Amino acid sequence: MSLFDYLLVAASAFLAGNLNAIAGGGSFFSFPALLAVGLPPVTANASNAVALWPASLSSAFAYRHEVRRSGRQALALMFAALTGGMLGGLLLLATSNAAFARLIPWLLLLATGLFAFSAEVNRLVKWVQARLGRQAGAGVLRGPGWLLLQLVVAIYGGFFGAGLGILTLAALSIQGYEDMQELNALKNLCSAVNYSVAALTFIVAGAISWPHTLVALLAATAGGFTGVLLARRIPTRWLRRAVVIVGSVLSMVYFVKGG
Repeated sequence: MSLFDYLLVAASAFLAGNLNAIAGGGSFFSFPALLAVGLPPVTANASNAVALWPASLSSAFAYRHEVRRSGRQALALMFAALTGGMLGGLLLLATSNAAFARLIPWLLLLATGLFAFSAEVNRLVKWVQARLGRQAGAGVLRGPGWLLLQLVVAIYGGFFGAGLGILTLAALSIQGYEDMQELNALKNLCSAVNYSVAALTFIVAGAISWPHTLVALLAATAGGFTGVLLARRIPTRWLRRAVVIVGSVLSMVYFVKGG
């Protein structure tokens, strides 16, 4: 790594840590930076997951009291996140760099869309609940359906990760969760378990670049701490708009490069 590579990876990871602490969407900055310094697509994605892993653990720990109130539901969600994260991670490792490179613009576009229209997704979920005559907390899905939905979301998280928080919140809303504190607590729990098993899978498989990962990990962790302070001063809507713009531009760039 050149000095410029170190600075680019560190700066993008620091920004990613900030954004994840405030509004989410940090992978839109850290993942492309790892690609820009020359990492193969699969290695870049695996390294990015490991670098942003500690922040997910600290967020889940902060919500530990709210998670305990969910009891068995939380345990079932942890099982789905664990299984899905492992399957998604293994799916990534089985994907060639060329195939994953072709998927990158589509994955970025999907994640950008989810991030941009997260509020509309939640409103749609509530509309469906109302049309089905569900009471608050009843949920749209019953039986094993909600667990299967969470498993699919977790597989996506283990495979790519960007936009995982939005997908998880939508899935939990479909299941009937409405309290924002409970939603955030369970979302952070699922993300932490998902990232943990995926990161461990990548580490055991030797699929990451340690020099890049360690620089990004330290910078992202520092960014997470400062992000909490910035959250009180910078309007979240500005940051969300910036993430959507960057995600849209990156999607177009990778579509052009792929073509």
